[in-house]
Amino acid sequence: MMFKKYYFQGVSWLLLILSLIAFSDNLITDVGQPSNKDPKFIIHGLLMFAWFGTFVAQTYCILKRKFDAHVRLGKLGFGLAIAVFLSTVYVFIAVYEGWDNMEPFVKANRLFMLSFALFLVLAYRDRSNGVRHKRFIFWAIVLPIEPIMGRVSDFFHIEQWGLFYALVWHVLFVSFLIYDWQTLKRIHPISWAGLGWFYTVWALSMGSGL
Repeated sequence: MMFKKYYFQGVSWLLLILSLIAFSDNLITDVGQPSNKDPKFIIHGLLMFAWFGTFVAQTYCILKRKFDAHVRLGKLGFGLAIAVFLSTVYVFIAVYEGWDNMEPFVKANRLFMLSFALFLVLAYRDRSNGVRHKRFIFWAIVLPIEPIMGRVSDFFHIEQWGLFYALVWHVLFVSFLIYDWQTLKRIHPISWAGLGWFYTVWALSMGSGL
């Protein structure tokens, strides 16, 4: 019961804390770095933190059964999500010179950002259906976190960063499948779709055809 009750609050805080660790150099230890003077990175970073903060606040409202506040924050969060997506697209265009010049993990993250947008649109559409809504939200959030994990692995000097990525992602995936089972006694089709998209993206990104 505790796992089900606090699951989304725990995931939201985990992602916010990982984000703070990831960008602690920008915020605390190396505030003079060039990216802190680049408007596109500043705006993108502020939008990301605002969006994660809104997610934490929304999960708290559900936990405390403050549903009206959750809905109001949801409208704000959806607007922030649109801004996050657009700022991410701009950063990709400005930083990376064409698809063929991207590393596989960058290609994967670009595809995951497409699913971020799609899943959030579907979550907003199904906002009156709690079962579908929260699952679209989960997969929208956890798939495109590679940039966060990359900087966290740098912060902790993790040499096997690929294994670290896989571990974080799969801990989140397994925990959500457990949540599915505890709440529904089955794995929801949206969860299967999220998993399938994850492995499809990596297959496409690692394949020679892209």
